[in-house]
This record gives sequence, structure tokens and C-alpha cells, in this order.
Amino acid sequence: MKARRIFYDKALLPDGAIVEMVIWQLPAPSPERPHGLKYSLFYGRDGRRIVAYDNERGKGDHKHIGAVESPYHFTSVEQLVADFLADVQQANGGAS
Repeated sequence: MKARRIFYDKALLPDGAIVEMVIWQLPAPSPERPHGLKYSLFYGRDGRRIVAYDNERGKGDHKHIGAVESPYHFTSVEQLVADFLADVQQANGGAS
């Protein structure tokens, strides 16, 4: 069985920024992805990443805020999306 996409959303914002979120259900959990999900959440503008959350193979769950990469503690899909959107809002100076 292959990974199955379970969520996808992409928005082009008025300022030209892109918010794109995609989450896949993996065939089985693994030590690296015990939650059984693969995800990529991206916010960027003008060809540069501003905020991103992902769990690329070999790195586990982590996030990027500007040039800083730090671990991310995954608890649920809902919390993942909420945390990502909160960081996007903060990166926008609190603008909704």
C-alpha cells in the first residue's frame, strides 16, 4: 500500500504569499514517524520559505521559522495545523 493523501489545502493570499498544507497517511507507523503520517506545511512569499513544518525522512518532526530549524513535538493533526497557522500569523505581524 502506498501513502494516501488525506488533506490538501492551498491558498494564495492578497500579498502574493502562498499557504500550502498536505498530509499523507502512511501504510504503517515507523520509528521515525510513529504517528503514521507524512506532512508538509508551507508558508512563503517571493520564492522564499517563511514558515514550514515537515517530517522529512532522516529529520523527523520539525519546523522552520525563517532560517531557524527546530524540533516539533507532534500530538495531533489538529494541533499541527493550529500551531502552523499560529506561526504564520505571528510571521505576518499578527495580521489575520
